[in-house]
Amino acid sequence: MENNDNTLNQETEEQETKSNNPFSEDCVPQEEVEEITQECDSNIEKLQAELDKLNNQYLRLAADFDNYRKRQMQEREALLKYGAEDTLKKLIETLDTIDRAVASTEKLEDVKAVKDSYNIVFKQLFDALNKIGLEVIETKDATFDPNLHEAVMQTPTSEYPEHAIIAELQKGYKLGDRVLRPALVNVAVSE
Repeated sequence: MENNDNTLNQETEEQETKSNNPFSEDCVPQEEVEEITQECDSNIEKLQAELDKLNNQYLRLAADFDNYRKRQMQEREALLKYGAEDTLKKLIETLDTIDRAVASTEKLEDVKAVKDSYNIVFKQLFDALNKIGLEVIETKDATFDPNLHEAVMQTPTSEYPEHAIIAELQKGYKLGDRVLRPALVNVAVSE
């Protein structure tokens, strides 16, 4: 009798297992199971191929960005190292003029000729710097602007309007909108 009970228990367990298993022979035919398995394998392969493609794109993009970063660093270093090259080329002509002026004034006793030589050199140097972008900050008939001028003197006067620039003590220069050196000025204040 015990034997019959064991057999009965086994049959009951098998039926429960079959009813719980959606892929059991009674629920789904073996052909459908194989078809579903193949479809899952196919989807897994497609997803793996897509993952590999995206991973390769990521690796290429990371390599491109690294190359870009290195190229930018090299360009920045070259700019710092050779950025003044054009400026120096323009100033070399002025050096030549100064050299000729010094040689020509060695035997001169005429002060006017020396003065003319210096004026030529100054004009050539200023023209070269002007081509690069150097501009003089204007002070004549100007009102004091703290962005462009530095007031080193204030003179109480009634001859000029308040904050008018009376005199320029040292020229100021700018490069585009950037002030390289403010103009040192004497500013009128009310008495």
